[in-house]
Amino acid sequence: MTEARAVFLEGNLFRHITVMALTSSVGLMAVFAVDFIDMVFIAMLGNAELAAAVGYAGAILFFTTSFGIGMAIAAGALVARALGQGDGDLARAQAAAALVWGVVFGSIFAAAVWFNLVPLAALMGATGETLDLAVRYLQIIVPSLPFLIVGMVGGAILRAHGDARRAMMATVWGALVNAILDPILIFGLGLDLTGAALASVAARLVIAGTALIPIFRHHGGLVRPGVSEMRVAFVPILTIAGPAILTQLATPLGQAVVTRAMAGFGEAAVAGMAIVSRMTPVAFGVIFALSGAIGPVIGQNFGAGRMDRVRQAYRDGLIFCGLFTVAMTAILFVLRGPIIALFGAEGVTRDLIVLFCGPLALAFFFNGVIFVANAAFNNMGHPFRSTWINWGRHTLGTVPFVLAGGAMFGAAGVLIGQAAGGVIFAGVAAVMVRRMMNGDTGAPVQEGPFDRQARLMSLMHRRR
Repeated sequence: MTEARAVFLEGNLFRHITVMALTSSVGLMAVFAVDFIDMVFIAMLGNAELAAAVGYAGAILFFTTSFGIGMAIAAGALVARALGQGDGDLARAQAAAALVWGVVFGSIFAAAVWFNLVPLAALMGATGETLDLAVRYLQIIVPSLPFLIVGMVGGAILRAHGDARRAMMATVWGALVNAILDPILIFGLGLDLTGAALASVAARLVIAGTALIPIFRHHGGLVRPGVSEMRVAFVPILTIAGPAILTQLATPLGQAVVTRAMAGFGEAAVAGMAIVSRMTPVAFGVIFALSGAIGPVIGQNFGAGRMDRVRQAYRDGLIFCGLFTVAMTAILFVLRGPIIALFGAEGVTRDLIVLFCGPLALAFFFNGVIFVANAAFNNMGHPFRSTWINWGRHTLGTVPFVLAGGAMFGAAGVLIGQAAGGVIFAGVAAVMVRRMMNGDTGAPVQEGPFDRQARLMSLMHRRR
């Protein structure tokens, strides 16, 4: 057995969480910042249909990237747990299997989406020229999903090793490539949305490559699984990946409901929603990153049986989330004027930006509570709990609130209703985590067969 150092078993937990969240978020925000810049460039073209098309396409891209997010969560949880047990060979075996199965599942899903882009975009509410533009944009980006999955899973593997800086740099390099190509393709070659899509594909290729290289250079590389090894790996990978993917699919489902509801108020409202959806991850990328960042901290300590540190990590995650949300809301409130001017927003588009840069931003704390709870569920052997929370939040916690909010307050009510549902399910998630950590919700998913199959896979790899 190869010795592996679990870096989160000692030291200040709040510091671990802060460093992991901030460094992980730099990479995330770099990518999201490029998406934000894309929207700025597209707004400069002066075509409302282009901005609306990006809004509709974004809801569909959520579905495709959910596979990558789910596989990344699975890879991070499995690798961190193996490292916590001191088994480096098992960690490498889990990482390789997660990468291969992620590409397989993602390719199948991407193909299914690609052949149904027109009905999917129409389902979101896109019509006429906007529908054509959205489909053309998606036809270019969707086939690159397997490369995005490689990059996301590779980053999760690096973070599970505590190598947040290199995981961050993978997405930073991708964002830089995107940022350089955007003005060249959009304006220089006059490709408009096609140029933005091609730049995004190039960025995904760069992210995949720069995420894999550090794994081989600094963390022992990966094994090369054969057919028999992949068959053995399928069940343990699916144990985490299946619920994680289902959990992540809940988010784009809720976003699709919001997009469809917003479409009823015209393309200006959809454009405003698209701008807000691009601003949200830029402003709150740290909170988005918190779930993946705190996961290895919880996973290593749970694997080592340090429940006192598991509980403290969860509490520190919530404190960090609250402090950051308040600070970012204040910044958005001060900058709301320049942001409106940047997009030349008017009417309902302007109203939605003002709403986001104020009280609505504070509500993002409750999304953070759900993110931290999901990390606890995934890394403590209860992955289906995060599935139920996310699906509940994006169905029962979205559909009735969005419809009611839209009926009472118009386009602004759609966003208000979406936030209100998050408050309720954040409370439910917090109660479930507390009961789980107190041992009141039954035993976690049994890991005996999981461990036996994973160790057998590791032995097979050693023989190759």
